[in-house]
Amino acid sequence: MRALLARARSLAAGYPEFVLVLAAAALGLSVQPPLAWLAGHQGISVLLAVLVFATALTIDPAELRRLPAAWRPALAALVVGVTVLPALSWAVSRFVAAGSLRDGVLVVGLAPCEIASVATTAMAGGEAALSAGLLIGSTLGAIMVAGPVLSLEAGGQAAVHPGGIIANLALVVALPLAAGLLVRARVPAAARAGRAASVTALVSVAALVALIAAEVHLSGRYLGVAAALLAFLAGSALIGGLLGYRAARSRATALLLTTSMRDFAIAAGLAAAAFGPAAAAPLGLYGILVLVWGTAAAGRLRQRRER
Repeated sequence: MRALLARARSLAAGYPEFVLVLAAAALGLSVQPPLAWLAGHQGISVLLAVLVFATALTIDPAELRRLPAAWRPALAALVVGVTVLPALSWAVSRFVAAGSLRDGVLVVGLAPCEIASVATTAMAGGEAALSAGLLIGSTLGAIMVAGPVLSLEAGGQAAVHPGGIIANLALVVALPLAAGLLVRARVPAAARAGRAASVTALVSVAALVALIAAEVHLSGRYLGVAAALLAFLAGSALIGGLLGYRAARSRATALLLTTSMRDFAIAAGLAAAAFGPAAAAPLGLYGILVLVWGTAAAGRLRQRRER
């Protein structure tokens, strides 16, 4: 028992983000009604906006000035995001029986970079500015390709309206990101608040996981869904690692995390628009998996960088 407790303390000390996110997932699965109420009343959108703003405060303006120098790997990551990842999600969706759950898995590859990937990149000591650029670029790419691809996959019966997606992303991503970057550049005290901003971002990620978990209702049907989503996560992480194979460590970290973390909330919206609300159900499970993966990877990469 002592050895087990010592191991748990060691894990908590080395990977505090991972432990916090696991605890949040357990809380969300255990105490679902009140957290599900918050999720249904814009709780997820509010937390995402807070997360984006807090993460933007941690981005040094000097990093943004170096962003054009990374245009080649950024372009490669964006192209992969609208070609290879949709094909990968279609392939792994074959693990799931035909129906709404398969449709939900199929959509995950069409989602842009996960908003929280900017925060996990910052936690890992990677190029957060590159992650922010990829987030914006991949969001624009998803808006352009999601409608035609989903219409094709749904046999021409999908009804995806880009206008609503653009408006939501402007409120949740674009405005908080611009505000955070502006405050960091214009307010001298903001540079000294980096630690507080990082803690706020971590707490926001944990709260986000709890709200997502509150909307997941597990059953035997989810075994195939879990296998498919884990296969997609592993495949996208491998692709992200290959994209940053010859890059500097901080840049490789950004490419790995932004490529392997896709936005579950936007994917859920696309699935519901194209196939009906039932198709959004698997995306809650994916949200838990991808945020647990992102925080665990960030902790591991940060430890490696410090050594």
